[in-house]
Amino acid sequence: MFRIGNNLRNLALSSFLGFFALSMIVSIIPATNIQKTQPLESMEPLDYGQKEGLKIYVRENCMACHTQQVRSIEMDKMWGDRPSLASDFYYSKKRQDIWRQSPSLLGSERTGPDLTNVGKRQADIGWHMLHLYNPRLVVKESIMPAYPWMFEEKEEFLLKEEDVVLNVPKEMLKNKNAKVVAKADAVYLVQYLLSLKQADLPEPGSVEFIPSTRVEKAAAGDASKDGLPDGEILYKNTCSACHQPGGDGLPGAFPSLKNSPIVKNQNFFQHVNVVLNGYNANPNYGAMPPQGENLSDAEIAAIVNYEREHFGEGAQPVTEADVKQIRDSLSK
Repeated sequence: MFRIGNNLRNLALSSFLGFFALSMIVSIIPATNIQKTQPLESMEPLDYGQKEGLKIYVRENCMACHTQQVRSIEMDKMWGDRPSLASDFYYSKKRQDIWRQSPSLLGSERTGPDLTNVGKRQADIGWHMLHLYNPRLVVKESIMPAYPWMFEEKEEFLLKEEDVVLNVPKEMLKNKNAKVVAKADAVYLVQYLLSLKQADLPEPGSVEFIPSTRVEKAAAGDASKDGLPDGEILYKNTCSACHQPGGDGLPGAFPSLKNSPIVKNQNFFQHVNVVLNGYNANPNYGAMPPQGENLSDAEIAAIVNYEREHFGEGAQPVTEADVKQIRDSLSK
């Protein structure tokens, strides 16, 4: 029997195993899951200048005062078009190398405003340059520290065509005949800040997988064996932009339908309800829009049956009458 007691070897072994187990649970497994996240289709990868700006953003510890997370609460609507997803951080969270995970940029304190969508909210390069040089020039109430070491004063005859020149009041200059020019660090940092834009989520039907003539036939009820429209066509033109044609979803953005407890459940009420009225209860994924106004009872039944047959291990199918009954009960 394994006893710790006064046996130092067993004590050391049990301590190591406990440490290893906790490391797996707290660090290794979550980090591995993060690597499975996929970018949204509308996201553009960071270019060289933006990547360098990201490094400077981390070096200057900007995340100590600025967040990059839009929460699903009313007060956060001013910071973004939608709540943040894991996929939004795909390019900034890629591992630096085999040993190092990229630093977290989410932040926990908003001494300054959230920067999730600052590239859309404030897209002027000159504003950002002045804000770095002296924040009080553009926001009188700002408590943000200035970053003068990212700039230099140059005589006008020394200016180069590629120099980014700031419009700074002469009384602030040491040399009244000089111009304030941004150094490479400031240029890269502003490039990164301007890249911070929330990618658009795919809209249902935004990806055309099936020719429109076939879609019209399916919507008209061109008949399957149960008298419903073609569920495959309706699924691919309504649901697959997010859940993907094979039902795999996008990790960190849209859930997989394969072996989903909702899809597998023999009680189809919740499944039909989600398609009818949408779903926004899981903060790890984007909100699913309701389809009740866009699709008939027969079309919803066809989609639900397709999903249950292909991704739900053959869970009990539904009928048009089932959908109508659920729709009526939820509308009361």
